Amino acid sequence: MQQPIINKMNQKLSILLTLAISLSLLACGKDNKETSWEENAIETASYQTKMMAESIADSAKMPRSIKNGEIRLEHIYDWTSGFFPGSLWYLYELTNNEYFKNEAQKYTNLLNDLRYYKDTHDLGFMIFCSYGNDYRITGDAEAIPVMVETADNLIGRFNENTQAIRSWDFGSWQYPVIIDNMMNLELLFWASEQTNDPKYKDVAIRHANTTMEHHYRDDFSSFHLVDYDTISGDVILKATHQGYSDDSAWARGQAWGLYGYVVMYRFTKDQKYLDFANNIASFIMDNVKTDDLIPYWDYNAPNIPDALRDASAASITASALLELSTYDAAKKDTYFNYAETILKNLSSDKYLAAKGDNLGFILKHSVGHLPANSEIDTPLNYADYYYLETLKRYLNYNQK
Repeated sequence: MQQPIINKMNQKLSILLTLAISLSLLACGKDNKETSWEENAIETASYQTKMMAESIADSAKMPRSIKNGEIRLEHIYDWTSGFFPGSLWYLYELTNNEYFKNEAQKYTNLLNDLRYYKDTHDLGFMIFCSYGNDYRITGDAEAIPVMVETADNLIGRFNENTQAIRSWDFGSWQYPVIIDNMMNLELLFWASEQTNDPKYKDVAIRHANTTMEHHYRDDFSSFHLVDYDTISGDVILKATHQGYSDDSAWARGQAWGLYGYVVMYRFTKDQKYLDFANNIASFIMDNVKTDDLIPYWDYNAPNIPDALRDASAASITASALLELSTYDAAKKDTYFNYAETILKNLSSDKYLAAKGDNLGFILKHSVGHLPANSEIDTPLNYADYYYLETLKRYLNYNQK
């Protein structure tokens, strides 16, 4: 997600920019007597998401993926619940269509009770992708207490001995911390800025530093999970729960880490985080061997080149690289061009659903948790969310 922008002047500028981009795309399409890939992406995403919203209009649940040929709907306490309302917010920005704003507000409001929820680290995903985008775009002050209370619950999961925020409350681990948790730190930085209380930022920094020390290998690939002893703070084990093996590079995990350390640099301007993000980016670009840059679900999957691709990992990576391109002048073009290639390929027929297909999801070919035989080669709501975020960032940055 981009930095919060709440004043009305910036809101108007954002709307004007979106209109200018749309008119430019339309003009381009007319001049060339064909639709540009950007315009086609927006049109398709809009059609698909409207189709989705209409198909689940009578449900108080969120669309997550496809299971047994039907939309998999989940309750608000599922870790993915914030992505569909977040996608609606991005589509409102991309189209200035009030329909998407109204639907975004409807589905965001369904998550209000999450402000009292303490049983997951995924509160950043759930609340910042929904209420965070609401507040960034509309400046609606009613979102503030929801996000602050959520941030309080998130830092309540921090342990002084481990110097990290606990991820899961299930399993046989003593204190599991997963790389995905880097994505929830953005909420904490926002909370410190909003409340002028450094306690949230302090927890985010300590968690990120612990993750740098223990999650990463010498080549800047990441383990998925590190288990800590709650008394000594020592590492008990390092594993890759959702990847091919403990020694492999699970694709989405690499993307989560990259995105997380780009966010760390955005808020702190500490050079060590920029250097770390650059190193992760280098590992990704050196090890994604596919012709279209959409990674295999695990870089070390045993059946490459026949292994499944993961569009969700690609979307997250592209969004992170676009932001990273604005921080490192020496690598600006490298990062931008790499992200642009990913985005264009995700916008091709191979990954972008045809209008009316895919049960309303935007992207095809993502992998959730292959070792558990869960969500394999299917659309995923977070793939759609980060695809739309990437598209919005790309259009913004391309106008500069």
